[in-house]
Amino acid sequence: MAIQFRYIVVGAGMMGAAAARHLAEHTDGVALIGPREPDDIKSHTGVFASHYDAARITRTIDSNADWARLANRSIARYADIECESGVEFYGEVGCLIVGKKRGTGFPYIENVCAAAETLGVETDILHYAELAARFPYFTFESGCEGVFEKNNAGYVNPRELVRAQIAVAEKRGVTRIDDVAVSVREQGGVATVTTASGAVYTAEKVLVAAGGFSIADGLLPQALEMEVYARTVAFFEIPDDELHVYAGMPSLIYEPEDPRKHIYLLPPVRYPDGKFYLKIGGEPDDVPLTTDQEIREWFRSGGNAEVRDNLSDIIETLIPSIDRARISMAACVTSYTRSGFPAIGYTASPSIAVLTGGCGAAAKSSDEIGRLGAELLVEGQIIDKGYETDFAPVFSA
Repeated sequence: MAIQFRYIVVGAGMMGAAAARHLAEHTDGVALIGPREPDDIKSHTGVFASHYDAARITRTIDSNADWARLANRSIARYADIECESGVEFYGEVGCLIVGKKRGTGFPYIENVCAAAETLGVETDILHYAELAARFPYFTFESGCEGVFEKNNAGYVNPRELVRAQIAVAEKRGVTRIDDVAVSVREQGGVATVTTASGAVYTAEKVLVAAGGFSIADGLLPQALEMEVYARTVAFFEIPDDELHVYAGMPSLIYEPEDPRKHIYLLPPVRYPDGKFYLKIGGEPDDVPLTTDQEIREWFRSGGNAEVRDNLSDIIETLIPSIDRARISMAACVTSYTRSGFPAIGYTASPSIAVLTGGCGAAAKSSDEIGRLGAELLVEGQIIDKGYETDFAPVFSA
């Protein structure tokens, strides 16, 4: 069987597109297989991706050194990716983390401060009155304080980040294939990818970066141990004549006294329909999706109305000025590995590897995660010694 490519990346999302770009720095003969965003989600019968969005939080501060390093290295490359692609995707508006003040028995802010100090990240510590003065649109519960990371933080537009990665990858010679992989197998030392259209592609090595759909039955030669959960996010339309009220709003992570009301929030960002929306997410309960079909049905459903209404109730107290009648929602998924880190490693086949499992924190760090995936294929292993975890995937027996 003739080898058509040296490397194939399956999955044209945030990790896969980044991996393809980094692979193209080392070699030619790279292909990226993955479908484009559907025009109509509700009628779409194919696979989906969670990067169909315009805003995700980016920041360096993290209580885990490996996640912080993944973010740091990715953020440092944002400007170069924007410049080479001509696509803007990064808004440096800062990130504010708020919780009960230190010394009150709630460790959340204490842990954030400790992480910032360990990482040497420049932050401002804001007491309750300072929060109200600096961010007048927010109304936090009493007894809170905040940690504000002004630089190298804010949000990325994941849809545009993926477009930028693919643009650079194609400039460097990557072949873009608009199709859905349904099977990746090794035959006679050659990795073979079969797609939904019936096409067959071969390569020396294949990297499967299919997000939540990495658990699809029959896709991998071994079933990957990874939990996929349904998530609902809510959007509040902000009319153009009200945008000035929220000028300078940073991204926000907020943990009030009741941790079940922990949320993240993105400032008003322009979406493809031309309108500005403020986005809020965060739900305390995990609803597992165990099959490919369940994931597809969940995306088509558009989300859970009960979760949307709970998020609306939080907005009522957090940002009272928002008209909650202008609410909408969307469905997405998060994928969690056993280790709590992305799964970056080989299956039993030395020709087939996986790059998946964002664990709810990977959007901001996707470029570095993609680089590690590329390194895995080129070197046969992750040779970077800057991480404590080995990112090893776990497969079912």
